[in-house]
Amino acid sequence: MLVSLGRAALRLRRAAAPPVAPWTMLPTPELHQLPPFGDDEAPPGAFQEGSLETCDDQDDEQRVCELVKEIFSFRDSAVSNWIVESKVKLLCAEYKCMRTDSDRDTFLKMLATAYSVDGTKLQEAARALLEIDPNDHRGAVKAQEKLRDQLAPRYHWLFTHMGRLESGVKFLVDLRTQVLDSLAQCKDEVASAALQQLNTTLRELLSMWFSVGFLRLERVTWQSPCDLLQKVSEYEAVHPMRGWTDLKGRVGLYRRCFMFTHDSMPREPIVVLHTALADTISSSMKGIVTAAQRLSVDASAAGGLAGLKMAESEENPDLVKAAIFYSITSTQKGLQGIELGNYLIKRVVKELRAEFPLVHQFSSLSPIPQFRQWLMDRLKVAKLHTLFTEEEIGNLSAFMKCPADSANVRDLLSTNKWLAEYSFVQTMEDPFMRLCARYLYLEKRRGFALDSVGNFHLRNGAVMWRLNWRADTTIKGLNNSLGIMVNYRYFLEDAESNSKSYLEDQCINASDQVLNLAEKAKALMDLP
Repeated sequence: MLVSLGRAALRLRRAAAPPVAPWTMLPTPELHQLPPFGDDEAPPGAFQEGSLETCDDQDDEQRVCELVKEIFSFRDSAVSNWIVESKVKLLCAEYKCMRTDSDRDTFLKMLATAYSVDGTKLQEAARALLEIDPNDHRGAVKAQEKLRDQLAPRYHWLFTHMGRLESGVKFLVDLRTQVLDSLAQCKDEVASAALQQLNTTLRELLSMWFSVGFLRLERVTWQSPCDLLQKVSEYEAVHPMRGWTDLKGRVGLYRRCFMFTHDSMPREPIVVLHTALADTISSSMKGIVTAAQRLSVDASAAGGLAGLKMAESEENPDLVKAAIFYSITSTQKGLQGIELGNYLIKRVVKELRAEFPLVHQFSSLSPIPQFRQWLMDRLKVAKLHTLFTEEEIGNLSAFMKCPADSANVRDLLSTNKWLAEYSFVQTMEDPFMRLCARYLYLEKRRGFALDSVGNFHLRNGAVMWRLNWRADTTIKGLNNSLGIMVNYRYFLEDAESNSKSYLEDQCINASDQVLNLAEKAKALMDLP
């Protein structure tokens, strides 16, 4: 056994860490590696990622199955916890050494089907409870406990032991990432049901271990460890960073970057929230950038030469009236479906109010990731006059130099060439803003907002406050939403009632601007 443990330790050192993937509120972020250090500014001591060694051993499916069988044989026997722990460590090492996703998928399906609920023992426990004398209260309690134990899948016991290992919780987070991937690709009905139960068991365990009381709020600054700054950059899903200078700006003056961490996953961001401090709520990403410059200029003007020096290195709290949450990302796909972002926003609001007493406006500046795709899909099935007015159809025809129809409008929007004609862009503001209001306010999934980002903020009690034209003119912003962004504003005194109204009655609180646009869209929708 000691030889096996030695081999396991060697595998653990050699194994490449499973890929980390991010939380549902936003699409899974691609990793945006920062460029090599050249003229771009980097913090002292920054590192570049090197290659990782991988396991040389070929995966032996039979060996892993026998190891799992041996571990479960300890469940109902008097075996030292040290022995159980050593074998579970060995199993984790074997899993990490699996060379392909197919190998991991096979292992997970085996675990999900062979070690789920034991139907025979469950029936025995249920019968035993039914046969208990009603007056035997102690016996009834024991029978109920036994039935409860049998209702839990057997792998629940294994996951509990894995979670007790050093880095065991991180292992389970990554394990659930693979479970979710396997579920998405599984076409076998029996295996899919078994994997779903496995996923539910992992989610319930992780929900308990990642409850807000176990999370640590940390602020990321330019003085933070370089590996942490690197991860914050890599995980950024909403507005990818272009380099160290970009990152420095996002943690610099009149900016705040907060994250949740967990003691079982040191130096690993769980959820990251980027916030801009300004004198008013920004309506575009350009406004986020210029707000910091404007506040610095105002601070220097107020203080003369001394103010100029202060503005270059310090913030003036008296100028900060608004906080804009412009990016929030969950970094771990294995924590999908576990509520974390809501708590992070609440904690950050509390921190900012303590630091800046004059801050009274809190809002997001949110992307609309699927709006353009939704519009393209609608153009496949809807009549053009239910989306655009006659005048707008005429403008489209004039621009394309042919009669507009659903097919050629789709072709027009499949690229961003239409943005080159400024006058045409101006004429399309009204229809695109109206259609965006329809998508955000009227389109639903099970009674709730179809847009996942909107659903997140509305659940938290925000108001759908303002649609912003040409708010994000990057290629990603144009491809996602034709450049439109939306502010979800948090009126703190109304947030709880707004959240309750949305969750219980599916009622979306929105501003007059959004309501008027949605009403116009609804009128077109109802045309025959």
